[in-house]
Amino acid sequence: MRETPSTPAPRPIVGMVGAGQLARMGWQAAISLDIGLVCLGSAGDAAARAGAPLMEGSGRDGAALARLAAGSQVLTFEHELVDLAALGRLEAQGVVARPSAAVLSLAADKLRQRRTLDTLTGVEVPAFTPVTSIGELEEFAAAHGWPLVLKARSGGYDGRGVWICDDGRAAGQAFAEAAAAGLELYAEQAIDLAGEAAVLVARSPSGEVAVYPAVSTYQRDGMCRWVTLPASLPDGLDKKIGRLARTLAEETQLEGLMAVELFLTREGGLLVNELALRTHNTGHIHTEAAVTSQFEQHLRAVLDLPLGLTSPVVPAAAMVNIVGPADGSDPATRLAAALAVPGAHVHLYGKGARPGRKLGHVTVCAQTSEEALALAQEAADRLEGNG
Repeated sequence: MRETPSTPAPRPIVGMVGAGQLARMGWQAAISLDIGLVCLGSAGDAAARAGAPLMEGSGRDGAALARLAAGSQVLTFEHELVDLAALGRLEAQGVVARPSAAVLSLAADKLRQRRTLDTLTGVEVPAFTPVTSIGELEEFAAAHGWPLVLKARSGGYDGRGVWICDDGRAAGQAFAEAAAAGLELYAEQAIDLAGEAAVLVARSPSGEVAVYPAVSTYQRDGMCRWVTLPASLPDGLDKKIGRLARTLAEETQLEGLMAVELFLTREGGLLVNELALRTHNTGHIHTEAAVTSQFEQHLRAVLDLPLGLTSPVVPAAAMVNIVGPADGSDPATRLAAALAVPGAHVHLYGKGARPGRKLGHVTVCAQTSEEALALAQEAADRLEGNG
């Protein structure tokens, strides 16, 4: 007797605010789990160019958020450029957003983030203050010394909206640039760094928490250029970072994934630099290096599914970002040369090439992080036309 096929179970639908490269990689993870994903963005965005389901619109448009919510079980985000007031009103009407508007505001307003972190026991941040004039900045400099860092409260990324000021003259120029862009600023003490690190943590609505191993990060011109695993950390600091990540997830009532960027001081201290309430560039390494990618983990968390293991599956790994070369050429035209590097996993985002734009990344797994970084850098150099 011929069996009648059963009706497939309804798929959960996640509404993703944003359709860039993070949404693109989130869609890849959603396919494996047979989870529906609809991205809010434009047809030229990276996820849409790869064929991800798209709803035209912007996260800054409350009506667009409402349309996305109407067809989704849960809303989540690949960026913080969201009308938080509109999102809050939707939540009051029963829309589920993970993270919530209140939690997402910590990433949207970095001064609010600093103030919130500064109240948490066991969490340290650099000294900071809001500034609206050179006079206020000079008062802060008198207490903490030059150089200082000026940061935009919102809208900054990959070094944009950040000014390192060695003196009052440089600060005056930064104030002028910020004013021209309509940016509000806060000042922060410049830290003499021994290094930088990052850690990912996921938390589900049920309260389950999963922390990834910390990674070392290297920045150039304000942009992360490479990440290595395991992190180069003093003895015992990895456990401290893990505890810190768990504390931050629980204290902020995170639902979803959070990236925590960290400063390592020369005195052995650990300062929180920034939180991102979403998947993150520093977590790309875990796609090949961990049991569960950050993109699958984020989907599991926002749908309140059991969280995946975060343990490494390789001894070491490195991730190097691919940045548009100065001549404006497209790294995709040199893909074959990069794939000839042993062990290179190339991820291209399908974005139009322009100088300085983040266009993809390369991950390599190896026996040591030094070996992995050398191979990943070689592949990235070939893609950028440097090798």
